[in-house]
Amino acid sequence: MMQNTQSTPRKFSTERLGYAFNTTGKIGLAVILFWAVIAVIAPFITPYPPGKIVDWDYFGPISESYWMGTDYLGRDILSRVLMGARYTVGISLAGVTLACMGGVVLGMIAAVIGGWFDTILSRLLDAFNGIPSLLFGLVVVAAVGSSIPVLILTLAAIYLPGSYRFARALAVNVNTMDFVTVARARGEKTTYLIRTEILPNILGPVLADLGLRFVFIVLVLSGLSFLGIGVQPPHADWGGLVRENIEGLSLGAPAVIFPCIAIASLTISVNMFIDNLPQKIRDRSH
Repeated sequence: MMQNTQSTPRKFSTERLGYAFNTTGKIGLAVILFWAVIAVIAPFITPYPPGKIVDWDYFGPISESYWMGTDYLGRDILSRVLMGARYTVGISLAGVTLACMGGVVLGMIAAVIGGWFDTILSRLLDAFNGIPSLLFGLVVVAAVGSSIPVLILTLAAIYLPGSYRFARALAVNVNTMDFVTVARARGEKTTYLIRTEILPNILGPVLADLGLRFVFIVLVLSGLSFLGIGVQPPHADWGGLVRENIEGLSLGAPAVIFPCIAIASLTISVNMFIDNLPQKIRDRSH
């Protein structure tokens, strides 16, 4: 008797992949994607050139022509917020990527090799981690000047030690498991252990940690720009926009409010997303 070998098509579902988002996670993801798209297409959608004075009424109110009002020079705030997303999102993403890539690689190597290499590297990075982030940023900018590459490298250096400690702690636990011991007994090299045995089993928590560090870097970058040592004029990120228009706060001007809302929306949405995501990813990684 012949059996039916045709399989019933199954509807694709994110739950099969382990990524079942609740409503909060979906909202967070939507806001993140919104700002990511804005960062890419901002030059093509700004109503006015970001540096052009379009209204002689400084700190102008919200109107049909200027949806977010005007700043202290009469420039359109909506255009400057959209362009500011390129610097805030772009610099923060580049910084967190460098920090996490460097920290994860060093953490896994230290966990597998151990010995004096692990001890010396851990002590050096622990000492570096004790320097306040804003203070370190002030020193670096005062020494070499402020530019986008300098900001990216500075932010990466600030958060690399924390990423290293987190990845090393995870890698140390995985390194003691039986399947790693068996692989080592087979004579597998360090690169194989890191790439095949350890990295897949720490990837989930590492991605969640990357999201948290992205939030921290956004806030530090905004703080540096607010102090005047971040992105320099004529360009401005969201922190710089707050600094430029801080005098409008006493006037109730929307120019200082909307950059703050942009910072808050991005950081809160990332937290909303990763609060839903880590356990799902962690379950898949084991």
